[in-house]
Amino acid sequence: MDSISSIARQGLDQAEIQLQSAASQLAGAGASPNASGPDIVDITAGMVDLMSAKNNFAINISVMKTADEMQKFAIDILA
Repeated sequence: MDSISSIARQGLDQAEIQLQSAASQLAGAGASPNASGPDIVDITAGMVDLMSAKNNFAINISVMKTADEMQKFAIDILA
């Protein structure tokens, strides 16, 4: 069970990195040197990355909850 939790924890760490990258990308989207305005493609890609990070967080939290339930079930069987 610990390996499942550690895998989920690694997934959460990766989702955090993805979130920070997307947030940085979106924060700098309007700072183009030619002042022609934000690039629509960059903003769209940043938003997709943010939604992907959100989904990754949700999936990995679900895995952690399932691992916890499995561990509790195993303890109940052994007790």
